Amino acid sequence: MSHTINHLKKLRLQRSELAVPGSSPEMIDKAANSAADFVFLDIEDAVAPPDKERARKNIIQALNDIDWRAKGKTVSVRINGLDTHYMYRDVVDVMEQAGDRLDTILVPKVGVPADLYMVEALVNQIEMARGFKTRVGLEALIETALGMANVEAIAATPGRLEAMHFGVADYAASNKARTVNIGGLNPDYPGDQWHFALSRMTVACRAYGLRAIDGPFGDFSDPEGYT
Repeated sequence: MSHTINHLKKLRLQRSELAVPGSSPEMIDKAANSAADFVFLDIEDAVAPPDKERARKNIIQALNDIDWRAKGKTVSVRINGLDTHYMYRDVVDVMEQAGDRLDTILVPKVGVPADLYMVEALVNQIEMARGFKTRVGLEALIETALGMANVEAIAATPGRLEAMHFGVADYAASNKARTVNIGGLNPDYPGDQWHFALSRMTVACRAYGLRAIDGPFGDFSDPEGYT
């Protein structure tokens, strides 16, 4: 055994995770009363550009109005990507107005460690300025070729990072891979086309003490395919 051992940074119950568009207060209420362990309120892919500001406000209200911890939920917010003009406002507004009610921030399309550094710098300053006692964690979505090429370096990022998610749909698009549905197998591919990516990300997570979270399965009408 190496003398260098990276213990698990943060243990959270994450058997099932429910993604909820911030543009739908009704779906947010349903998620709060669902059986899922982990809920992430989305301002990114599930929300159309004209609805993003409203979704952000809905999420802030839901974080403050619903006692997620009393319901046994870990609650996260997926912000918009660093390449958009929405991202900084997502972090600032959500953290300043509900940062003490939030467990993690999910950062999409992380490509290099500096992407997490930027988000962490904002979160650090807001927590200090507001005097929050809770510490919001970061989770990284690995869903591009660049992110997978740098996955070990991203996993080794010091600070708030506690988990990585595999974003299969955008990863497929980034690699120009042929797919039949989100998270499903391509019958023309000899084996599991996501095996390499999942294995590489999982090894990086295990090496650096992070939770490794699989991507979504899109076709909810196909339970056999999901299994």
